Amino acid sequence: MGAPIFRTLSSRGMAAVLSAQFLSALADNALLFAALALLKRGHYPAWTEPALQESFIAAYIVLAPFAGPLADAIPKGRAMLLANAGKLLGALAMTLGANAFVAYGVVGIGAAAYSPAKYGILSELVDPDRLVAANGWMEGSTIAAILIGAVAGGVLADWSVAGALWAVVACYGAALLANLAIPRLAPAHGFDGMALRGILRDFARAVRALFDSADARFSVAGTSLFWGAGATLRFLLVAWVPIALGIADNRMPAYLNGAVAGGIVLGAALAARFVTLARPERAMPAGVAIGVAVCLLAGTHGVALAFALMGFVGAAGGFFVVPLNALLQEAGRESVGSGHAVAIQNLAENLLMLLMVGGYTAAVRIGVPVPMIAVAFGVALSASIAVVWLARIGSLRRRAAVAVARPGVPEGRP
Repeated sequence: MGAPIFRTLSSRGMAAVLSAQFLSALADNALLFAALALLKRGHYPAWTEPALQESFIAAYIVLAPFAGPLADAIPKGRAMLLANAGKLLGALAMTLGANAFVAYGVVGIGAAAYSPAKYGILSELVDPDRLVAANGWMEGSTIAAILIGAVAGGVLADWSVAGALWAVVACYGAALLANLAIPRLAPAHGFDGMALRGILRDFARAVRALFDSADARFSVAGTSLFWGAGATLRFLLVAWVPIALGIADNRMPAYLNGAVAGGIVLGAALAARFVTLARPERAMPAGVAIGVAVCLLAGTHGVALAFALMGFVGAAGGFFVVPLNALLQEAGRESVGSGHAVAIQNLAENLLMLLMVGGYTAAVRIGVPVPMIAVAFGVALSASIAVVWLARIGSLRRRAAVAVARPGVPEGRP
């Protein structure tokens, strides 16, 4: 696999990738709040709101064996272009009156194809010493887009749901134009063929090869918990705001999601400054703190405190997830290809998202009080991240013992 073609973060290629990602993520997040407003306008029951997200998540799970090979088999900028075209198609269908669940699922197909390419391209644009910083920029642009997109989606939906949807379509169109400016890099490796059995066999081999690395296992476990928690928290806030704050519009949940996004920008910047690929476990205390903050939110009734807690959740989350993403990309680049690695990561993350959002949906449907759900969710999240942290400590100790006993054993193996 060739060396990265740029040695700095201020290249034209990085600028194009970040611009395309910002516009695409902005549209993704505005679309969610516009779609939720569409369901409210249609008087759908409350449990259908997280079910909408599951129609999106399902695409990541079904397409996981195909998205990684596609991202590695063609120039990743072109893969991003094709994926954004799929998102545009789904958003346009929803705008023109198609079933919201089906249309959002089409957007999910585009997103599933987009993710391995957008993260995989970073290890091809910058060298390993700058990969954590590049991830910081990527997460920063993504979270800035989440901040603006969530707020814009909520505000526009209160004004006009149709207007919000057309704004989303325009953003996806602008993202397509930005994709055209991404340099055409050589594919990571060729595609062996289009036979279903061959694709599945290739994906199974990639899963085994990637998870042979203790670093990859650690990274995937941590990021899966983070994104599963993030997906669940979005819907928890939508249900919590009217109960705890007495505010029933579309804007306040969007504003609180924006506070999380703003915090992630700060956390990502701090991670780029203080955490390295050599010591990613430094980020683990921040992960445990996320669950603690969610528990505190359950008893909160003041708007200012709610914003402070959500900002803290975001900062802790950004500090937690950025080093783990960089660790996985480097492990993937050196083994199965970064596109394959991110597709495998997406499969694990979205399976956990499906489980966590599904659990939340079931709790809402059977009538569990929202504050009680928040406490249970926060405790479970902190405990799960603590288990991953303890497992990492044990893995590092075993690795050190093996290195003493058998010099030359690859560091990625425990």
